[in-house]
Amino acid sequence: MKLWTWIGGAALVVVAAIGLAAANKATIFAMIAHSKLPKVAPNEPVTWAQGPSTPMSGDRPPNIVFILVDDMGYNDITFHGGGIANGAVPTPNIDSLGHEGVELVNGYAGNATCAPSRASIMTGRYPTRFGFEFTPAPVAFEKMVGTAKEKGQIIAPKFFSDRVKDMPDGSAEPTPTAINQLSVPASEVTIAEVLKADGYHTLHFGKWHLGGKAGSRPEDQGFDESLGFIAGGSMFLPEKDPNVVNSKQPWDPIDRFLWPNLPYMVQFNGSKMFAPKGYMTDYLTDEAIKSIKANKNRPFFIYFAPNAIHTPLQAKKEDYDALPQIKDHRLRVYGAMARNLDHNVGRILQTLKDEGLDDNTLVIFTSDNGGAGYIGLPDVNRPYRGFKSTFFEGGIHAPFFMRYPGVIKAGSQFAPPVGHIDIFATAAGAAGAKIPTDRVVDGVNLLPYFSGKTTGRPHQVMFWRSGQYQVVRDGDWKLQVNGARNKIWLFDLAKDPTEQVDLSTKEPARVKAMQALLAAQNAQTVKPMWPSLLQGPVFVDHPSGVPQKPGEEYILWDN
Repeated sequence: MKLWTWIGGAALVVVAAIGLAAANKATIFAMIAHSKLPKVAPNEPVTWAQGPSTPMSGDRPPNIVFILVDDMGYNDITFHGGGIANGAVPTPNIDSLGHEGVELVNGYAGNATCAPSRASIMTGRYPTRFGFEFTPAPVAFEKMVGTAKEKGQIIAPKFFSDRVKDMPDGSAEPTPTAINQLSVPASEVTIAEVLKADGYHTLHFGKWHLGGKAGSRPEDQGFDESLGFIAGGSMFLPEKDPNVVNSKQPWDPIDRFLWPNLPYMVQFNGSKMFAPKGYMTDYLTDEAIKSIKANKNRPFFIYFAPNAIHTPLQAKKEDYDALPQIKDHRLRVYGAMARNLDHNVGRILQTLKDEGLDDNTLVIFTSDNGGAGYIGLPDVNRPYRGFKSTFFEGGIHAPFFMRYPGVIKAGSQFAPPVGHIDIFATAAGAAGAKIPTDRVVDGVNLLPYFSGKTTGRPHQVMFWRSGQYQVVRDGDWKLQVNGARNKIWLFDLAKDPTEQVDLSTKEPARVKAMQALLAAQNAQTVKPMWPSLLQGPVFVDHPSGVPQKPGEEYILWDN
């Protein structure tokens, strides 16, 4: 009898444990993920290579400071007349680049997600030319996002388990380093390599996300010095730090993956991982300022790529406390992150002034793509429709400024469509450096257009592609083809810049002609280096966390 009592009791314990595990699946997942995080050493001081003690003689090429922020929407800055929480978060330092330089009115991201966009920036080429079509992500992440379903969701995502076997060798292993295999080919030439060959000292700060295997890391791709993280993100502070205010999105599988899986760490030139000192954006800025001072007497190229304002949503407490007028907690955390980012952009700009470098520095500012819908904030990309991952204007129409005193007219605007692909040739043009001639470079040097030496449109046609989701802009006409839905949209952006009126059924000849442009471009591309493992819906007119309704517009996104 005692034996049966013991067995019954044990069975109840097992059943309870299973029930508890089911109820706390996310907690258990987090514990497992935390146990696999790499060991991070305490903070270590960084010693920057010192340039000459005196200025170089003769004409000096301009310094180039390229600031690439993460997931900043068109409406996240006050330059365009709006801003976060209806202007409650002024961005005077970012705005100053538009007031003192040129606003690229129709400036486009290279892609609607971060890594392919960054690849287009670094190479000046459409990433589909070398197979870097999708954002590198662990298979576990793809599975979580591809199988998660929001409450009341009408269109469910898909995870293609049968494609895992086609992943590059080693990339599907359940290890933190497996994702390193998903890298830009070492044969691609970056703007850092071009400028370094022309005598520039080249520095990278923050996010890389272009691969971590040998030949593809920043220190292998032209950067003399690199401080940051190779993967797509990092914590801004430890989750329980007394100086941080956090916001989690319970509906978002991406968020659920990030919190337990992201370390709080950086590397310097491929060193062991060590902890930053303080809030990540502050820390990267502190070190960038030190590097400017160390290199003030020689030409330098700085690629400053903080992970702000990408998730996880983590604000510094003092920035959060400065915005009591914002009552929504999530919006307030997001606004505080933007406030901090703008402050740090200002610190970099002020250092250029303090060191007497301002007048001979080309500063470029943009975001890798539009604001993300999965954070649950509806206004990040207004007035445009769509969010990150969509090729609607909200996903790719990015804030984009260039300032170069004496060369670019202050307070000017440039209306023709241009893109991230143009940063490569523009930076090389400013430096007087030679760009590769052994491959197609899709971007062009924009400086002659700003001065009026060259007229017309830099691009008649521009392309975007993420698997079966493909887009072409021809002049002011834009065709979107979402093959997985057998759906097309055609918009006349000259008359309808916010893509409200689909003209595809009224303009069949134009649709056919633009589909031919897509086919011709696809013929010049290569097979993706790895397959898309997930396909998920992204709604165009509202963010995640909002109940979906039948008939609402959406795209199916591949990654």
